[in-house]
Amino acid sequence: MKFGLRYCNTGRYTDPARAVELVQAGEAAGFESAWTVEHTVIPRGYQSAYPYTADGRLPGGEGDFVLPDPLIWMAYVAAATTCINLATGILILPQHNPVICAKQVATLDAMSGGRVLLGIGVGWLKEEFDAIGVPFADRGRRTDEYIAAMRALWSQDVPSYHGDYVNFTDAFMRPKPKRGAVPIIIGGQTPPAARRAGRLAQGFFPGRGVPVELIDLVRRTAIEHSRDPAEVEITVSVPDDLTELPRLAGLGVTRVLVPVTGVIGLRGTIRGPDDVLAWHDAIERYAGV
Repeated sequence: MKFGLRYCNTGRYTDPARAVELVQAGEAAGFESAWTVEHTVIPRGYQSAYPYTADGRLPGGEGDFVLPDPLIWMAYVAAATTCINLATGILILPQHNPVICAKQVATLDAMSGGRVLLGIGVGWLKEEFDAIGVPFADRGRRTDEYIAAMRALWSQDVPSYHGDYVNFTDAFMRPKPKRGAVPIIIGGQTPPAARRAGRLAQGFFPGRGVPVELIDLVRRTAIEHSRDPAEVEITVSVPDDLTELPRLAGLGVTRVLVPVTGVIGLRGTIRGPDDVLAWHDAIERYAGV
């Protein structure tokens, strides 16, 4: 069982010094990864329903919600750490130009020594898509194509890709990711997200709880597409009772994430670097689960 910190670019950790303290403490305690989250803008008065609260509103308000760009935040703390993985959980992929995003992610991965995990989602906030100038309705199809285009740029020596949304021929791109690719993890708490993970990804990260039916759907979809279900790593929220971890491992869960703030509607269990360091014994105890 691996442990990660969630969502590190929120709350007090939007401060550069505190961000570094947090992730350095996580590295010292044995946390495997530090996860970020993304919204580029939150338009005032949005009507889209946030899927993880009863009232459909994003916790933390609108105008006062400080949220640094996840890739830039990760690059900043990467320079102050050596081994902890840096993850987006999630980056809203259809809002990004996939060629530019592939370059940014590959550069960060190469310069950090291969420590990037790219968690992606299709997004839910239509008003944000409108502000960025990206169609909302076809975001799922865009996401599938963007994944394929980015992988071509990462893996091919002379990359080419031709699709409905992305087209390039013999487009040299350097540097390549350290390991030749960056693991892609699909975030979301819906059947389409689970099926996308089973078809295309190295991981699945439902936003809340342990939705067994979605985990099962990931596995079934992987088999339907001639993939080994074990290739899709399952990441979930840390349970309140750590003695539940063996049961989660039996369900195929291999990583749990510990909230570092309550900004995005989760119960923050960490108040600062000292609390992070206090997890060392638990991480050691359950490492072999």
